[in-house]
Amino acid sequence: MKVLIVDDEVLIRDVIKEYLNLENISFEEASNGYEAIEKVKQEDFDVIIMDIMMPKMDGYKAVKEIREFSSVPFIMLSARSEEYDKLTCFDIGADDYMTKPFSPRELIARIKAVTKRNGNKKNEQLNYKFKGLLINTSAHEVFVDEKNIYLTPKEYDLLIYLIENKNIALSRENLLTNIWGYDFYGDDRTVDTHIKTLRNNLGKYRDFIKTIRKVGYKFEYKE
Repeated sequence: MKVLIVDDEVLIRDVIKEYLNLENISFEEASNGYEAIEKVKQEDFDVIIMDIMMPKMDGYKAVKEIREFSSVPFIMLSARSEEYDKLTCFDIGADDYMTKPFSPRELIARIKAVTKRNGNKKNEQLNYKFKGLLINTSAHEVFVDEKNIYLTPKEYDLLIYLIENKNIALSRENLLTNIWGYDFYGDDRTVDTHIKTLRNNLGKYRDFIKTIRKVGYKFEYKE
């Protein structure tokens, strides 16, 4: 496993590095978004720990640019705990969010959880096809009428989970637990926001995802 630590505070980077060393996890570091982008272009990482408020280029912009060419998982760090900030991070493709000050041990646990989920996805060897909607899970690609579309990691996970439970109504709580993890502190609106953007990306196949009133959602498809 290899981790990229992106934070303008040397002390924060040093604390994270200390705990990564204890777990024998290799790492690189960057002090701003520009440095992070260049490192990701040059090396492969299993997860990126990304601070939000940094000089030169903040974490939001860095994630957006890296998402143009990489699906590496992100754990965001921020001194701000407002719900808006968390939802913004998930909307741009982050996988997890921690508020400063944070527990280094909890961060290590989240790193392991995120990389495990990502590793499981890489090992998938399934294709799903629903009319003109094709999901190549081995390549982590989604096609709408043969056009390759981009989904954030959470949108992709959400789509796959809905498909794996095809024609079954899933509560928002169920989706939060299985996609974001049992320790996620968001609320139902996180699911609704991601369903909205996922539907938009699916275009004319958006209606495969049905809203179940007072329950949640389901992927509905009849052979």
